[in-house]
Amino acid sequence: MSIKPTLPFRLGSTSYVIPDDIVPNARFLAPLVDDIELVLFEVESETNLPTPDVITELVRLAAEHHLTYTVHLPLDLRLASPRNSRRDPSLVKAVRVIQTTLPLCPYAFVVHLDGTEITDRPTPMTTAAWQEQAARSLEVICQAAGDPSLIAVENLESYDAAVLFPLLDCLPVSLCADVGHLLKNGNDPIPFLWDHLDRARVIHLHGAVNGRDHLGLDQIARPVLRRLVEVLVQRSYQGVLTLEVFSEGQFRSGREMVLALTESIRESDRT
Repeated sequence: MSIKPTLPFRLGSTSYVIPDDIVPNARFLAPLVDDIELVLFEVESETNLPTPDVITELVRLAAEHHLTYTVHLPLDLRLASPRNSRRDPSLVKAVRVIQTTLPLCPYAFVVHLDGTEITDRPTPMTTAAWQEQAARSLEVICQAAGDPSLIAVENLESYDAAVLFPLLDCLPVSLCADVGHLLKNGNDPIPFLWDHLDRARVIHLHGAVNGRDHLGLDQIARPVLRRLVEVLVQRSYQGVLTLEVFSEGQFRSGREMVLALTESIRESDRT
């Protein structure tokens, strides 16, 4: 029986909240969320890239439960590396993951742009070179995705998110606004979210304390969490809000917190 929430936005989860593979997680989550973030990797001989049978089952679950998927491209991609060409291993891997998962009609492909060149005291010259190479790589994966707006570039904790905005201004790509990364760096996520919500196809929500992130939502100050949800409700956000946690307990408690806050905010707006 489906017990999906009725929210203005699409509530999502990662594909690893119970200790099992992608399909058992998808079956567990399908009645509870609107979107599942498929966290994919390829490391040497190990991969969790979906096989044709897995894709078939995920398509079936999506149809049965009115479910969408966001695909998180592997974390080891070096798409802003100055050595990248169309045959670069990172681009080859990114395109392979996109092509494999296209039958799922993903809501978004979330991508990290590595920041090695701009992490430690970047200069205007190194930043411009990084942005130029990142733009070249994004153009390639946009072609693979078919629709550039499906590519959602995520802000990372290793560099200032402001360096991403020239890319988003010159390319028709989207933003994945990661609240946890902002909290990890001690930044207030509310102004960031308010200013950039219109271009945020996906939002990642997780707690961060003492340099550790992907913690439960109970690790976010309650007034901050309430204000975050208020922004989404008041601005009628219709994208995906992913609870980017990796345990059943953190998922369930986070889900209940978001549902309760949303209902409380709606009630306040009605009175």
